[in-house]
Amino acid sequence: MSTLLSRWEDVGRRVPASLADLRGPATGKVALPPHLAWSGLTEFDLADRRLRMSLYRTVITGGGRADVELYLNADLLVADWPLLRRGLGRSYRKAWEDKISALGT
Repeated sequence: MSTLLSRWEDVGRRVPASLADLRGPATGKVALPPHLAWSGLTEFDLADRRLRMSLYRTVITGGGRADVELYLNADLLVADWPLLRRGLGRSYRKAWEDKISALGT
C-alpha cells in the first residue's frame, strides 16, 4: 500500500532551477488534468487574472516539477507574483523566492 505524499513535502524540489524552465502558455485557455484539478474548475482563461492566479496556485501547491514547467509561464508568474504570493503558504513562498531571485520581494 502506498502513502500519499504531503503537499508540503519536498516543496523546494518542485521549484524549477530558473524561470527559463517555465514553458507554459502566455495566452489562451489551459485545461488541467485530473491529478491537478480533481474538483471544481478544470479550465482556466489566462486573460482573466483571477482565473490565471487560481491556476498558478493550483499548480504550485498541487503539482510536481514537470507540471510547474508545463503550465506556468515565466513572464506571467513574475507579473502576478506580488499578489499570487499572498495566497500561498509560507513554505511555498520561501521555496520559490529562495530559488528564483526575480521573485524576491
